[in-house]
Amino acid sequence: MRDQRGPGISQDELREVVRGIVDATLAGDATAPAGATVQAHATLAAPAAAVTRPRSERVAIAIGADHGGVALKDVIAKMLTDAGFAVQDCGTHGSEPVDYPDIAHAVARLVADGACEWGIILDGAGIGSCMVANKVPGIRAALCHDLSSARNSREHNHANVLTLGARFIGEGLAIEIVRAWLGTDWAPGRHAARVDKITAIERRYMAAAGEVRG
Repeated sequence: MRDQRGPGISQDELREVVRGIVDATLAGDATAPAGATVQAHATLAAPAAAVTRPRSERVAIAIGADHGGVALKDVIAKMLTDAGFAVQDCGTHGSEPVDYPDIAHAVARLVADGACEWGIILDGAGIGSCMVANKVPGIRAALCHDLSSARNSREHNHANVLTLGARFIGEGLAIEIVRAWLGTDWAPGRHAARVDKITAIERRYMAAAGEVRG
């Protein structure tokens, strides 16, 4: 499985940048670390400090939604862009009905291939997109509906894709979930060992499928 740190930035540097962004946007802290870009979205209660992060260190995030989640997707994408992330928008871009498997697959592929560090997918309930994303080898997608599930999915399960149900959560909660998810580190030790077992199971079935095709 690919190195999750992404090119050009170490794990520690990445964690420091994300932690500074989350802390500053949540608290309006003017002491965000140099090298981070933070601008408050219009829905936030308090404005955050604005500083500049070098573009060479921008973390790429893939985002996508079907027609049921497109409005919330656009809000989250703007928040991420304002915070200095490089956002790859996989659509959709209007209210015309589209099939969520196509969107979810596009986001998951960008993460699995290493083009983007993380992925965020929205549909009406978030369930279908989560199922689709988890069919892509290397993806650990989690459907989160509150801050606790967001943090748990990262710390315990090393999630690299977040799915959200746009019809079940409001704009404010969705933004806080995204912040909590991005601001939580993958835990080592027993949690990492269990994630390794997830990967081993995935590889076992991939190998079996390859033998059948062969």
